[in-house]
Amino acid sequence: MFEKVRDIIVETLSCDADQVTLEANLAEDLDADSLDAVELNMAIEEALEISIPDDELTKMKTVGDIVEYLEAHT
Repeated sequence: MFEKVRDIIVETLSCDADQVTLEANLAEDLDADSLDAVELNMAIEEALEISIPDDELTKMKTVGDIVEYLEAHT
């Protein structure tokens, strides 16, 4: 699951794959702003055919948070 999420993040945020670790903070480490977060959410939902509620999105601060959520809900 991490590899899928990493690939989506690299493509959506145009960042280096080496930057994307489970501990990487989306805003601080990957420079994702609120628009980037929306685009990332849409890309994840489309790629994995899942719907992520907005209240869950606000809890996801790191790549690890996203992976944990997806592993629990897919």
